[in-house]
Amino acid sequence: MDIKAIQAEIRQLLEERHAILLVHNYQRPEIQDIADITGDSLGLSMEASKTDAEVIVFCGVHFMAETASILCPDKVVLLPVLSAGCPMADMITPESLLEKKAELPGVPVVSYVNSTASVKAESDICCTSANAVQVVNSLTDNDTILMTPDKNLARYAQRYTDKRIIYWEGFCPYHDALTADQVRKVKRDHPQAQFLAHPECRPEVIDLADEVKSTSGMLEYVRTSHNTEFIIGTEIGIIHTLKVQNPDKTFIPADESMVCADMKKIRLPHIVNSLLTLSPVVTVEEQTRIQAKRAVERMLKVPRD
Repeated sequence: MDIKAIQAEIRQLLEERHAILLVHNYQRPEIQDIADITGDSLGLSMEASKTDAEVIVFCGVHFMAETASILCPDKVVLLPVLSAGCPMADMITPESLLEKKAELPGVPVVSYVNSTASVKAESDICCTSANAVQVVNSLTDNDTILMTPDKNLARYAQRYTDKRIIYWEGFCPYHDALTADQVRKVKRDHPQAQFLAHPECRPEVIDLADEVKSTSGMLEYVRTSHNTEFIIGTEIGIIHTLKVQNPDKTFIPADESMVCADMKKIRLPHIVNSLLTLSPVVTVEEQTRIQAKRAVERMLKVPRD
């Protein structure tokens, strides 16, 4: 496969289709290298809503393309590999959430943006890994909160609030698999390195972190840090971005096996085919879209620290 030739073909097709290529930080390096914008899921969708592009090619997973469709209903949203999903998002359904809400009348639901549109639609407000604490604390009329679907993000938020957080038993299989023993081993091997952990990691891993950051938070922290060596406790795809942005710094994966299989499904030929055929298209039913958008917009109104 002539990577350079296919990359050039994609850029030409994007121009012809009046399209924008959004690429998540966990995607393959050769896809990140030709993105119009790289970033986290919500940030990418928000950027897309500001452009005049007619077509959005979203290189990520299904719930991310849904979020783009929620915020950009007037645009065609393409997900080059429709089967690229998220195991954590699949750990909750709107039906199971409705059952839980019936058990907890009056308890507001905070749902991580790493969830399906139908789950967002049954939630009171969304959060990201970067603003989960602020969102929880913004619910000043409630002492108890239900957080879905990531138990580790909820347990992280619990550290910084007096509210009682009831959490869903969901998790990211890749972040949750990172153990404290593995982190200790890498820290011993690299004693000068700072350990950056994602909030989706287990509590005992969070305890070992020098900093706990979302993907966008890690990128910003490393850019401004005087430290030159970092252990990265998230999906290893972000290391490509970190190296490109910080060529004078060293990055060590906390665990080489932190590779999201779904994030790696999309390859360059899939993007070519998607642009040629304008498919597969991801859409959200209008009533679901309106309700889900309300939960996202409520989050966006929460002041940042």
